Parts: sequence; structure tokens; C-alpha cells
Amino acid sequence: MRLHDHEVLILDGACGTNLQEMDIPASAWEGREGCNELLNLTSPATIVALHAGFVEAGAMVLETNTFGANRIVLEEYGLADKVEALNRTGVENARAAIGGKPGVYVAGSIGPGTKLPALGHIEVHDLAAAYEEQIRALAVAGVDALIIETCQDLLQIKTAMTTCFATLESLGRNIPVLASVTIERTGTMLVGTDIAAAAVTFEPYPLFSFGLNCATGPLDMESHVRYLSRNWPGRISCVPNQGLPEVVNGKTCYSLGPETYAREMKRFVTEYGVSVVGGCCGTTPDHIRELVRALAGVQPAHREVRA
Repeated sequence: MRLHDHEVLILDGACGTNLQEMDIPASAWEGREGCNELLNLTSPATIVALHAGFVEAGAMVLETNTFGANRIVLEEYGLADKVEALNRTGVENARAAIGGKPGVYVAGSIGPGTKLPALGHIEVHDLAAAYEEQIRALAVAGVDALIIETCQDLLQIKTAMTTCFATLESLGRNIPVLASVTIERTGTMLVGTDIAAAAVTFEPYPLFSFGLNCATGPLDMESHVRYLSRNWPGRISCVPNQGLPEVVNGKTCYSLGPETYAREMKRFVTEYGVSVVGGCCGTTPDHIRELVRALAGVQPAHREVRA
């Protein structure tokens, strides 16, 4: 089967917040705490165990531990020469966790980086070069899909999309591409763009799906999901946080329990026709396990998209 053959796709949950709860040898960080992607090389057993928890929970798609594995981010840790190795081993670790289980796919995670072109942090050609290098590494490593996520800037989006499809064409690879934006509680992306403008920007690209991830829980995403349900012609994704983060005793906590999370996500599928779901910050294998249970036998609602 292929991704296209599934009416509903269930992605895995959070990477970073789950790694924070794991027992990771101090030596694995090599003095570069915060660079989760380095663990693909220095502590692969940790990353395989992280992925395996979501496979056991019933996730259909594993995102590689490569969100920040591009030259822009890695330069900040003195790891610019490790782009290919970190992306390749990220794919290998996800495959190892799947262990040949049928119906489970590997999606290469591509984050926005730490510099936004619309704010003058980086030139477009430098951003495009970083995307090209990472996308090429993930594609050659054999991912089943690519996920360009947590997009915050229209110029960044255009750069990522154009580079992605040009790179895949040059490689002769037909790999599904999923994309999502991050809408803050203000109702817009970081640079002030709303969901309608983002959808118009994405529409020319042959995406597998488009939607939202990160920043908020399901409740704050509902109006944006409703808009896409009425106006986006393709598949819709929704990958929220485990509610809004709260700082308790100096630690970031997320309060949305697995049952509430799964209930809200099921409603998005049955009311708005969302067909790609998963979890972002805070979501654990328990959240995904409950989501799998809630969506058993459920089909996305039929949508009438405005012309």
C-alpha cells in the first residue's frame, strides 16, 4: 500500500518533549545539549526506542528525528558537516523501529530552521541551498514522504516548496509531500499571515496534504481547520500540541489528556473531513494509542469545497 491508499493517516507524536523524559547518557550530547538530531548518531538506541513507542501505539507514519537537521541550524552547533549523516541515520533509526511492520511509513521531517527570510535573517538563496541539501539527503535515504512543517513565513514557505519539488524532480523521485503552517493564538502565523493567505500560497504545489501543526491545542485550531474544510481542495492535516503549554515549577507542562485529545481529533475528522492527524509538542504514545482507538473504522466527512 501507499500513503494515498489510506482514508485516514495517523502520524506519531512529539519528539523533543518525549526525549526530555528519556534517560539519555550525558556523553551523547557531546556538549551540544538541545541538538536532538545529533542523537541519531550518538545514541541511536534512544531514537529507535522513541519511535518504537509510537509504532506500538499504532502510529501509521513516523517522522524522522530531523526537524533541525539542516545546515542553518547545525552550524549553530558546529555540525554543518553532518547534514547528510544525521538525515540518513534519522531515516535508518525510524526503519529500525518499524522492524518490517506493514502499513507503517517513514516521513522525513523538515523544520523551518532558525532564520526567517521575511525578517531579513537569511537570504533566500542560502535558505534554498540548506533545504536542497536536507531534502536530497532524506530522499536518497529512502523516505516514504516528506513533511515540511511549522512554517511561519510566506517567503520561507515558497522557498521550501519550490526547492522541494525541484530537488525531487532532479532526483527522479515521486515522493508525497505534506506541509503545515503554525498559527499562533493571535490567529496568524509569526509574521502576520492568516490561514487564507497561506492556503493560497500553497495551492499551486502538488501537495499530499496541507494543514496546521504546533503552537496550540485542537481548540485554538478549529476555526482554521473549518476554513480549510470549506476552501482547501486537497487533504487536510491537523497535528496540534497537547493543549497550550503552562510553566509549572519551572517546567513546561501540557494538560490535555489522551482521551480529550483523541475526542477532539475525531471530531475534526468526522465534522471537517480532516484525514491526516497526529500530535506535536507534549503528545505521548498514550495520546496516539487513544487516537488510534477513537478513529477505528471512522471515515473523514465529505466536504464541499467552494469554487
